Amino acid sequence: MKAIKRLVRANKTINFNSVASEAGVAKATLYNNVLLRERIETLWSQQIQSPSKKNAKHEMNDNNKDAVIESLKRKVKRLEHENKVLRDQLKVVYAEVYNKI
Repeated sequence: MKAIKRLVRANKTINFNSVASEAGVAKATLYNNVLLRERIETLWSQQIQSPSKKNAKHEMNDNNKDAVIESLKRKVKRLEHENKVLRDQLKVVYAEVYNKI
């Protein structure tokens, strides 16, 4: 039970793997203890029902995805242009160095 409390306080995922790891026991021990098993299953189902911040980020609608895609396309174009300008500058500098030789 102490391991479960630590995981809850730390706002970590509650499942048999995480509790077994935190408690330093085998998963079979948790499955065989009816009280612990019910507690873990209850907390696990509660976590599944309540959306986390991580899950909320993945729930973008199509409009948001399109906006992100357009934004990234603009960024790629800007970076490609910047890259071309820098390559052109580099050619000029190489030519100057070559002429000095």
